[in-house]
Amino acid sequence: MKSIRVGVVGLGHRGRSMLKLAKKFDGIECVGACDILIRNWYETRWGENLPFSELFSDTVFYQNYDEMLEKAELDVVIVETGADIHADFCIKALEKNINVLTDIPVVANLDEAERLWKAAQNSSAIISVGANPNEQKFVVLLKEFYNSGKLGKPYCMEAEYIHWTHPERNKAQVVGLTENGDWRKLLCPIRYCTHSLGPLLTILDEDLHKVSCFGTGQHASPENYANDNVKDDMSCAQFQTESGVTVRLMRNGRCRADIGHHNYRVFGTEGYMERIERFGKPVIRYNSENDNIDLKEIGGEFMPPAYADNPDAMGHGGIDYAMVDKFFNAVRNGLPAPISLREGLAMTLPGIYAEESSKRGGEVLTIRYPWDSDWSIEF
Repeated sequence: MKSIRVGVVGLGHRGRSMLKLAKKFDGIECVGACDILIRNWYETRWGENLPFSELFSDTVFYQNYDEMLEKAELDVVIVETGADIHADFCIKALEKNINVLTDIPVVANLDEAERLWKAAQNSSAIISVGANPNEQKFVVLLKEFYNSGKLGKPYCMEAEYIHWTHPERNKAQVVGLTENGDWRKLLCPIRYCTHSLGPLLTILDEDLHKVSCFGTGQHASPENYANDNVKDDMSCAQFQTESGVTVRLMRNGRCRADIGHHNYRVFGTEGYMERIERFGKPVIRYNSENDNIDLKEIGGEFMPPAYADNPDAMGHGGIDYAMVDKFFNAVRNGLPAPISLREGLAMTLPGIYAEESSKRGGEVLTIRYPWDSDWSIEF
């Protein structure tokens, strides 16, 4: 079996985790790592026992991404830079027919969406979107529930992604924003919508078509905001498909609710399913008129059922492992991307339009995508 030669760009916390995860798979050679900060390679970081230069002694470090693409003879590049600069790294790899696994949100604006879509269409390589929430147990069961007919036609969905924030911790994060900081603190909250919309879109056969969004203003320690353009502690958006399916999303930048991150509710004509996480105790509940199923409750842990007995399945409760496993399998066997660029843009672009709606006082906007006949770069 031919080995897959892998490189990673971006050696912040996430990039380091992905490189260590890739090393667990048979037939994978971690041959290149790239970051503009030399110390991320040669110094001990984030509580690790050894610097990466020793943990990956057979891997070549590059400060220049173009040089890594030119010299490392890569089959795969994993893009783990901040989300505001994913697209150009992906485009350069695709232009060299190097397969890409990129984190989400996949683009930062409509221009990047157009350029990345064209690059993918013209490349012989695949690009898979690292939407790890799409691999979680809830999504696996939701798709099974839908395909069995027990959910019926979904007509209303809700999601929330709430990160508790602590004032003193925020100050430390802001100080480090220029060096591997939390780039999400620089974005309007609704822009980071992919973890919420991605799982719900897996059972829809149409894109989100309309959006109206409002922000709350700053209330929770506004002095800690690193970017004056981020005016809202929370954003609340309502989306709708062309057929009328409604999706409601709440996403925060700051709040004082230490309750749990990811919650989903799906209302169907025949049944209902939810994942609710409160105080470290996630549960999944469902019922169905179709099969006379009264409300049942099971554990809502992230681990995908197919990987539950795999001791190597780790990373966000096993969903990182599942995502990387499927991607490497697709590359090795010439299969389509497990989570396609179209799926990635379908869960990313609604957040960009939602931010624009919020800037316009909640104006209802039509969401367009690069595959639409009326696609245009509107703002």
